[in-house]
Amino acid sequence: MLLIHCPHCNEERPEIEFAYAGEAHIARPNAAEQAEMSDEDWSKFMFIRDNVRGDHAERWWHANGCNMFFNAVRNTVTDKFTKTYKIGQKRPSASQILKWKDQAGE
Repeated sequence: MLLIHCPHCNEERPEIEFAYAGEAHIARPNAAEQAEMSDEDWSKFMFIRDNVRGDHAERWWHANGCNMFFNAVRNTVTDKFTKTYKIGQKRPSASQILKWKDQAGE
C-alpha cells in the first residue's frame, strides 16, 4: 500500500484517503488577463499541462482526512513521493529535490 505524508496532519496515511488534484503551481490569470485571452489561449490554460517523466510537482487533496490541499513532489516513473509541502510554499528547485532524495537514500 502506498503511504502519503500529509503536511497538515503530519502523518503518513494510505493513498485511498487522497485524491490527485492536478499539476501544482499553476497561476490562474486575473480577470483582466482572462478578458484578453483568446479561446485558444484559455483552452491551453485549462487543459494543457506538463507531462513530465520523473520528478513532478503536483497538488493533492486529503479528501478523507483533514480535507486540506497540499503540494507534493512525486516521481512519475517510480510513483515515489519525494516530499510533500503546504500550498503557498515555493516550488522546490531541482537541487533541493536531489538533496531530499540523497537524505532518503534514493
